[in-house]
Amino acid sequence: MKITALHTYMVPPRWLFLKIETDEGIAGWGEPVVEGRAATVAAMVEELSDYLIGKDPFMIEDHWNVMYRAGFYRGGAIHMSAIAGIDQALWDIKGKAFGMPVWQLLGGRCRDRIRVYSWIGGDRPADTARAARDVVARGFTAVKMNGTEEMQFIDSHEKVDAAIARVAAIRDAVGPYIGIGVDFHGRVHKPMAKVLARELQPFDLMFIEEPVLSENFDALPEITAHCSAPIALGERLFSRWDFKKILEQGCVDIIQPDPSHSGGITETRKIAAMAEAYDVAVALHCPLGPIALAANLQLDALCYNAFIQEQSLGIHYNKSNDLLDYVNDPSVFSYVDGTVAIPDGPGLGIEINEDYVREKAAEGHRWRNPVWRHADGSVAEW
Repeated sequence: MKITALHTYMVPPRWLFLKIETDEGIAGWGEPVVEGRAATVAAMVEELSDYLIGKDPFMIEDHWNVMYRAGFYRGGAIHMSAIAGIDQALWDIKGKAFGMPVWQLLGGRCRDRIRVYSWIGGDRPADTARAARDVVARGFTAVKMNGTEEMQFIDSHEKVDAAIARVAAIRDAVGPYIGIGVDFHGRVHKPMAKVLARELQPFDLMFIEEPVLSENFDALPEITAHCSAPIALGERLFSRWDFKKILEQGCVDIIQPDPSHSGGITETRKIAAMAEAYDVAVALHCPLGPIALAANLQLDALCYNAFIQEQSLGIHYNKSNDLLDYVNDPSVFSYVDGTVAIPDGPGLGIEINEDYVREKAAEGHRWRNPVWRHADGSVAEW
């Protein structure tokens, strides 16, 4: 079997799909994308295709190493996301060729289902208590929200009080045992992160996510001194080498690699195994589309330390299209009692509606994240 072509499709709301074709008629799908930089990743995929066309798609480990190591410059969001989508599609091809799900090829699954959480609120969190009640009524047992809006290095306690009031209202609305994840989204700098972490202590959070940006991970010991909530981080890290220093520091309890950014199934499984050696849990990042979720679930089946899965059904970014629109059988993602089943079909376990993909690719998208500014005019972290 040989790879004959790679095609990318930019589809709304903000996704990039990849189809890899072979000379035996078996095709695989992946989702290589950086949110807001889809066209750039598509260009990277096209550059990598020069090497891949004509190659045996089964040689996944070797292809991964060539795509990563054979270029003098390596790593980072664009490069690793392009590799990620290609890697997902190659595993999809191999699974389809052997009539097995990816998790079966990689040793068999260690779970049948995994807990999922639902996003509530939006970029600027509002009316989150009502949203949390609605989500719990649909069977979810965990929610996640953006904790705060713009926050200066040193900011007013009015903003702190507003953030705490939102979390308190959610806890009051859903009771003591629903998981609540509070995402600081990298919007908060160390001085205020310490304050927020301390003030959130009474609400028994499932985790605090990205209390500071990944590049400021050296601030984590100070922040964790102010709270006992598990600390989650990692959606902006792209390889096992990025995660190595985080794990060695010992202040992160949950890592959140994104298999559409962190080198695909091949690399993310290695990252999760590293984390397991440090007794650190995995909650894969996935605010993306159905191919990305299917790849995540293959990893959830394999990784013993995976405990919960992000998914984008109903997320505030999905305004024109939602998670299930591009698959022929939406029931493949079987949501029951706050969990989703691991797909057991061949490859990634889903069938893409290619006609609909082509139709929506003609529409395309040019999604960009908002640019926020503080009251003094300086740019704010989004």
